[in-house]
Amino acid sequence: MKVTLITTGKTAFDYIKDGMAVYEKRLGRYLNFSRIEIPALKGTSSLSPEEVRKKEGELILRHIKPEDRIIILDERGDRYTSLEWAAHMGRLMDSGTKSIVFVIGGAYGFSDKVRSAAHESLSLSDMTFSHQIIRLFFEEQLYRAMTILKGEPYHNE
Repeated sequence: MKVTLITTGKTAFDYIKDGMAVYEKRLGRYLNFSRIEIPALKGTSSLSPEEVRKKEGELILRHIKPEDRIIILDERGDRYTSLEWAAHMGRLMDSGTKSIVFVIGGAYGFSDKVRSAAHESLSLSDMTFSHQIIRLFFEEQLYRAMTILKGEPYHNE
């Protein structure tokens, strides 16, 4: 299965980049995993949040193909325990889904077009995290799900 993570803006902190590099390498054992960083918009101080969402949404949608299953990371999304998340990923893999695109939006969230293109939404917590740190949290949870599905000892109940 091909899994892509689309993010908006560069990852600014080395500790996040380093952690992501660790999990991206580990994920390569289980999935064809890639990450696309959409460059941050320039000159946004004169734009409304809605205009920023719309422009970011256009850039996000350029990287999505009709056959992709789109899952946005959103505070209002479905919540899972790690075991439930692993089971959900397992069902997607077993269903013949060939490509999943996870999307982390910018500071103002998603445009209506991105929301309507999404097949589902996922929340990693009731807490709010920056769109930078959630990248690392997501990759760790995806890796954890893969180890759970393979019965490996990374996850302890």
